[in-house]
Amino acid sequence: MRSSEEQRQQNISQESLRQREAVKPSGYAGAPSSSPAQVAPSSREAENDLLEKMLEGNNLRLAYKRVIQNGGAPGVDGVTVAELQAYLKTHWETVKTELLAGAYRPAPVKRVEIPKPGGGVRLLGIPTVMDRLLQQALLQVMNPIFDAHFSWYSYGFRPGKRAHDAVRQAQRNIQSGLRWVVDMDLEKFFDRVNHDMLMARVARKVTDKRVLKLIRGYLNAGVMVDGALERTEEGTPQGGPLSPLLANILLDDLDKELTKRGLRFVRYADDCNIFVASRRAGERVMESVIRFVEGKLKLKVNRDKSAVDRPWNRKFLGFSFLSNKQATVRLAPKTISRFKEKIRELTNRTRSMSMEDRITRLNRYLMGWIGYFRLASAKKHCEKFDGWIRRRLRMCLWKQWKRVRTRIRELRALGVPDWVAFMMANSRRGAWEMSRNTNNALPTSYWEVNGLKSLLSRYLELC
Repeated sequence: MRSSEEQRQQNISQESLRQREAVKPSGYAGAPSSSPAQVAPSSREAENDLLEKMLEGNNLRLAYKRVIQNGGAPGVDGVTVAELQAYLKTHWETVKTELLAGAYRPAPVKRVEIPKPGGGVRLLGIPTVMDRLLQQALLQVMNPIFDAHFSWYSYGFRPGKRAHDAVRQAQRNIQSGLRWVVDMDLEKFFDRVNHDMLMARVARKVTDKRVLKLIRGYLNAGVMVDGALERTEEGTPQGGPLSPLLANILLDDLDKELTKRGLRFVRYADDCNIFVASRRAGERVMESVIRFVEGKLKLKVNRDKSAVDRPWNRKFLGFSFLSNKQATVRLAPKTISRFKEKIRELTNRTRSMSMEDRITRLNRYLMGWIGYFRLASAKKHCEKFDGWIRRRLRMCLWKQWKRVRTRIRELRALGVPDWVAFMMANSRRGAWEMSRNTNNALPTSYWEVNGLKSLLSRYLELC
């Protein structure tokens, strides 16, 4: 079945097609061209007043609104999102004057380390709220210039595109008979971006030298680590609004190269999957693409995490696929493991917390999790998860009823016969074992009354 985008392309007028400069590769027949001629260049690209557009009142108000909505921790100056309005009243005129004169110097970012699920840490850089506002305002005027020329098969951090679209495109590639994948992992991508190479690509479409100087200033702002300033000679710190766009600008060269070769691929930020018909073809593609990435883009491919394999043996954005003809989307094994780790953390019986608070936190996580993973065929998983979560909550409740008299009282209140309550309360079995024995006293209806939301019910609603 053809995608809606392919059908739309067939309806484009011949006049419109004649305006395109590039011819689509045979591997993407019927798909939108990713060449720079896909959309007529915006007139603003030839102008030198991009900074003035960034500082327009409507653009700044929208940027302010988004920064407030996103929230987040304060940067190195300690100014919080709640204090931004008052801070602007005092400092905005000075900041604006410096920006127009090309003299504004961004503050260093604050280093934060986030543990990775598979081990190690991810380095984040938190800009000050003022710099977040300026980056957001700049992003809003730069996006229309660059996004129109990005590949259709690039899905990360782009307006109108999301992770589910990338997974569905990967599924279509497998369904078409390309049942091998070149799964390429870029090692510490955001930490290794070459500044000169990135700025050269930005300068292809941005001619306002003040904007170029401002972007360079953000790249070179440095990082505060334990009170000491460290220079940043490469990389784009994750955490700022502008970073994802800059990453897409650099990796767009990779997209263009893959498209020129007629390869089917799906890219979401630095996660890139290329689909081929055989292992031999995959190994050949892997070697040639590694040469391009490391030679032309000056990035590093993590050979330990990259592989040529069957799609159902790999994960992509937390999903995987079945080996059937439909390439049914499923939960990746690591996704299931991470889900269970988080549930164990929230239902840790040694963690002092009221049951009401515990259920509130569980609901927040569960509804967000299933909202993202609803794309997968996961009905049986949801059913099993629901039962397992209720058992862990019964374990926590049993642990809270520490004393024998408390257990007898609570079990009686739940309608358990006295002799059964007495026997259970005096049992020497552990809390996990007793969580099974209290199943009848604390059934599903008990947890529904107490506000626990069901993964299965929500999944069926969404699907």
